[in-house]
Amino acid sequence: MLLDRDWTPLELSLWISTWAGVIALVLGTALAWIFARFAFRGKWLVEGMTMLPLVLPPTVLGYYLLVALGRRGIGPAFEQVFGFSLVFSWQGAVVAAVIAALPLVVQAVKPSILDLSREMEDAARVDGCGELQVLRYITLPLIRASLVGGGILAFLRALGEFGATLMVAGNIPGRTQTLSMAVYDAVQANNLDLANQLVLLLSAITFALLFVALRLGDRTRHGDLR
Repeated sequence: MLLDRDWTPLELSLWISTWAGVIALVLGTALAWIFARFAFRGKWLVEGMTMLPLVLPPTVLGYYLLVALGRRGIGPAFEQVFGFSLVFSWQGAVVAAVIAALPLVVQAVKPSILDLSREMEDAARVDGCGELQVLRYITLPLIRASLVGGGILAFLRALGEFGATLMVAGNIPGRTQTLSMAVYDAVQANNLDLANQLVLLLSAITFALLFVALRLGDRTRHGDLR
């Protein structure tokens, strides 16, 4: 789909951020559930590795991903199986954005899972509900606000991602050049008018979604999950 024509930085940013936000939300929610509900040997190490992208410099994170996804890592095997390379592609940009956004989802969702009343889930099981029914009708509705907030935060983190994405996917106009990279190129070319337009566009999207995430956080704290 994206190979049929050159895409604008805005289109690429929205496409990559949407994919990264959805994937990070699913993986982050699963990890948050595991961290909140299970105790196992090495748990602190797994949690630490999950949170590492928050403190690593983006270029360092990008370098690790480049090595892992490149010719010295899983790159050749992946390309042989799926027919395309993750390095210097929009798919690689999605991977980088997912890794960068994953800790935010875990931090947003885990407290809600810890606060869940297990008595309600147990009562549903006693009434004959299966695990999927408990998840669908009890658990997910109770943490819905946190899920939406975590998804928005993941999308915003992916939207603003620069360093790791640049290392993994490059800055190819029409292929992997996102809004953040387009701003950098415009400043480097001393095209400040274009840079101002791109910055305003990126800021407007970010502020609007951040406002929604903050409102959801307020509703969660006051117990209004409807």
